[in-house]
Amino acid sequence: MTDPVYRTILLFDIEQFGKRDDVEQAYLRRMLYDVVDATLLAAGADETSRLRADRGDSVMELIDTHVSVPVLAKTLLSETPAHLHSKNRLIADGTRMRLRMVLSAGYVAVDELGGWVGRDLNHAVRLLDSEPLKAALRNRGDDWVLCASDGVYQGVVSNGHLGVRPEDFHRITLETKEGPTVAWLHGAPADPTPEAPAGDSRTDSSTGGTASAQHNETRVRGDHYGPSGGSNGNLNYDFGSSRRGGRR
Repeated sequence: MTDPVYRTILLFDIEQFGKRDDVEQAYLRRMLYDVVDATLLAAGADETSRLRADRGDSVMELIDTHVSVPVLAKTLLSETPAHLHSKNRLIADGTRMRLRMVLSAGYVAVDELGGWVGRDLNHAVRLLDSEPLKAALRNRGDDWVLCASDGVYQGVVSNGHLGVRPEDFHRITLETKEGPTVAWLHGAPADPTPEAPAGDSRTDSSTGGTASAQHNETRVRGDHYGPSGGSNGNLNYDFGSSRRGGRR
């Protein structure tokens, strides 16, 4: 296994992908690649600065640290919705693609089988599969929703970089197998009373968060995340270690 390296972790997932037929799924996958590629190129992340894992209805990206996270966050809030809208406006409402997105960061290692291993990656996947993120997308008119890990919020979003407004995020607490963990969801909360004012959290999102009044349960099934494998517990994802160039 290689030594863990620090990377920005960016995840995209298509809502209700399994309910589509084969033709629709193939079309949505092409749309997803187009939107993700356009987003990352706009943020300055070319093919040499990222690794991609494809698991069918989702795409995972490990992005080199020289790519600006503030610029990436701004791009996710502006360019990604624009690209998504330009695709969806040309197809029927029942076929349009709606995305859950997670922006996180942490240490990830590649094992001898080419799989990606790391608690920070596990944490990002749990955010992607969390019920608050799914519910936010279900209940909004927009075709996208973005969740930032607590580390990304405290280190990037809270500083109010150009195009990234911290007041547009609200704090959520998720109950995971490792205990409560904090994340930040873009958009107005379903509950008009936010869980906590921005800036009150100073916890490490990959190890847990401060307990609060709102708790939402999230479940992750290990065999759901690897197209060629995956194990419950340490969630070892076997995606292959090649740089983007060989799409699956």
